[in-house]
Amino acid sequence: MFEAHTIETANKPEFYRELTSQLGGLLTGERDLIANAANTSALLYQMMPDLNWAGFYFLRANDELVLGPFQGKVACVRISKGKGVCGAAVQRRTSVLVDDVHAFPGHIACDSASRSELVVPLIASGRVLGVIDLDSPSPSRFDADDQAGIEKVAAIFLAATDL
Repeated sequence: MFEAHTIETANKPEFYRELTSQLGGLLTGERDLIANAANTSALLYQMMPDLNWAGFYFLRANDELVLGPFQGKVACVRISKGKGVCGAAVQRRTSVLVDDVHAFPGHIACDSASRSELVVPLIASGRVLGVIDLDSPSPSRFDADDQAGIEKVAAIFLAATDL
């Protein structure tokens, strides 16, 4: 049985090395999309300080993101491609890091407590499948180290999962 271990480091690159190592162990032997998304969001929410939401949205055929497994308060269920931070990440096909969501044009406020956000697209075989979305109640919570770390999380999730 997998057991997460607290990561005791203020060094973000080291934190993400340990986090991705734990994620690799957690997902080993499981290929199911929902199971892996649920456990990935739970691990992120448990291990990363200062989050109020961690989860997935999956892109459907009508260019609409639909809520997947997550940890945190109830969330917006559907987000159109190009709308909000999640929709922007899908449209741009790149990660979007927002220091102040109130300054992001078209931000969708699923939780009014959220102040900053990091969204990483899930891209496999040239196709966007969805996003990993992280929200924080603190402005400027995320930085380039967080983006690089969550991009590695996305790569591990994609490699471990049947898509």
